[in-house]
Amino acid sequence: MKTKLLVGAAIAAVIPTGAMAQRLPATVTAVVNTDRVLRECTACVAATNALQAQDTNFQQRRQTLLAPLQTEEQALQAEVTRIQSLSGAARTTAENALRPRLEAFNQRRQSAAQELQTLQQNFESTRVHVTVQLNRALEPIYNQVMTARGANLIISTDARLGNSPALDVTNDVLAQLNRSLPAVSVTPLPQQAAPAQPAQPQPQQPRPQGR
Repeated sequence: MKTKLLVGAAIAAVIPTGAMAQRLPATVTAVVNTDRVLRECTACVAATNALQAQDTNFQQRRQTLLAPLQTEEQALQAEVTRIQSLSGAARTTAENALRPRLEAFNQRRQSAAQELQTLQQNFESTRVHVTVQLNRALEPIYNQVMTARGANLIISTDARLGNSPALDVTNDVLAQLNRSLPAVSVTPLPQQAAPAQPAQPQPQQPRPQGR
């Protein structure tokens, strides 16, 4: 116990008195309705409409691909049931005739699944790309608004239970975002370029031997 007290006393002796007495500045808080910003900003409205259009196109393409496959699957299942009632050479002939149809159906189903998966991944990547662009633009805007309003802390309305309307800087943030980012790219995230591969040494060509 004495050892701990001595260590504490040594640390206290090293710390300047002024540092111990230093106080944090009084908190001046600003509040921003981030939901409203992301709902009403010019780029946000356009991006939301574009994403909704992409989702509609995805659903239509999904229906276009899957509806014929469902019809074909029912027809194949009916044929399988019919073949099971056969026997002998008739069954063998029917099974041989059905096999290419089943293989073609499985290929079309796999191709449709791959296409839909790619479309879904592109949609999710696009949605993330929009969010990244907005967050990147908003970060400096928050700091600018705090400085302009004399605040040293800004919080979202999601993180507070109540506040005076005078603390709300949503309009300031919204106006600056519309000026600095009037539009965003509604495309999948850019793919990072693969690292350049080192040049492979070229094999030496054999020299002709003297005769």
